[in-house]
Amino acid sequence: MMSPMFYLESVLLALRQIWSNKLRSILTALGIIVGVASTTAVIAALTGLKTKVLSEFETFGAARLYVFPSRPEGVPRNTFPWEKIRLKPNEAIALQEQCTTLKGLTPISEASLSVQSDAETLDGVSVTGIWPAWHATENRQVIVGRPFSQVDINNARQVCLINDLAVRDLKLPSDPIGEHLIIGLRRFLIVGVVETITERMTGFNSISAEVFIPFSMMEKFQERDFFMRIVALAHSPQEAEEASAEMTRVLRKVRGLGSGDLDTFRVQAIDQFIDQFKSIATGITAVAGGIVGISLLVGGIGIMNIMLVSVSERTREIGLRKAVGATPTAILLQFLLEAVTLCLVGGLVGVLIGQTFAFGVSSIPGANLENASVPAWAVALAFIFSAVVGVVFGMFPAIKASRLDPIEALRHE
Repeated sequence: MMSPMFYLESVLLALRQIWSNKLRSILTALGIIVGVASTTAVIAALTGLKTKVLSEFETFGAARLYVFPSRPEGVPRNTFPWEKIRLKPNEAIALQEQCTTLKGLTPISEASLSVQSDAETLDGVSVTGIWPAWHATENRQVIVGRPFSQVDINNARQVCLINDLAVRDLKLPSDPIGEHLIIGLRRFLIVGVVETITERMTGFNSISAEVFIPFSMMEKFQERDFFMRIVALAHSPQEAEEASAEMTRVLRKVRGLGSGDLDTFRVQAIDQFIDQFKSIATGITAVAGGIVGISLLVGGIGIMNIMLVSVSERTREIGLRKAVGATPTAILLQFLLEAVTLCLVGGLVGVLIGQTFAFGVSSIPGANLENASVPAWAVALAFIFSAVVGVVFGMFPAIKASRLDPIEALRHE
């Protein structure tokens, strides 16, 4: 059993060796440094992105559910044509009337249309058909004017809501209530301005002018088989799963699906999107782990090479140590600790570089990575991996040094 002083002296000796051969040590540990730095940097960016996205999910509320048309997997496309699977307005009405677990819902249909004011014309503006419950499901309120009423929907009134970017881009007055817009050759009265989402779900979508019209009016712009989705809000996050099951039951009933028929739609809750995002983030982290594995392998080979050179250079020293009583175990541990120390120093430099990258990324305006940081578990993992590489690739040179014959070693030139 070696004393703690022996380990301390071996580490100090390793540090002196690294310092006396600075350039060689840096080049040797470069693989470790690059591997650890790249992995910690990726983990830091993913941590910031994950924090941002999950906070957006929390803002939206865990009680939100989505309904999309969906063809059953493994079934020929012609078996379920679009007309058969697309969502229809009467299905949204059935869900609203029959689902007691829902606080509200809205069908949503979007189109890219030309919008014209007295002073400006914009092409390709996002025009969205909604119900009044859209404000609650999307958590977007009217800041000027009024929201849509059920009368607007029932009578298909030619009224619209816009966001403040549309006010700017269409060169409307700061209070545009009462102004008119030509949307797809139809004249609409502006009745309200809704708040603009300053940051979308992942922070990658551009923010632009938006126009909202009653869903019943959107049906007149669209073709007969237009795309529609449904967004619903359960009474509480705890009822989201029950609401999903109830919506599935009602839709199957409205569509006349029997017990053996596959669903021709998909109901998803926010937590499912969260799980999907987490699985994607885990996959990216695994890919980064593969990259660092290659870098550490290359770094480990460099460590082994330099330690073999060190054994060759210090053969007389090894012979002298053995001559004065050093055991093969002591020699082995000495060189093994040198390899591990070199790897740990490389890991430390890599972590510092990764942390610097994280700080730089978090300072980039508009990157939505303000929370980018290297978590403690990543730092610990980096040092553990570095130590393991040192042990694995330093073992062979250490064994070679411990087996040297002291007489032959002392004769070495």
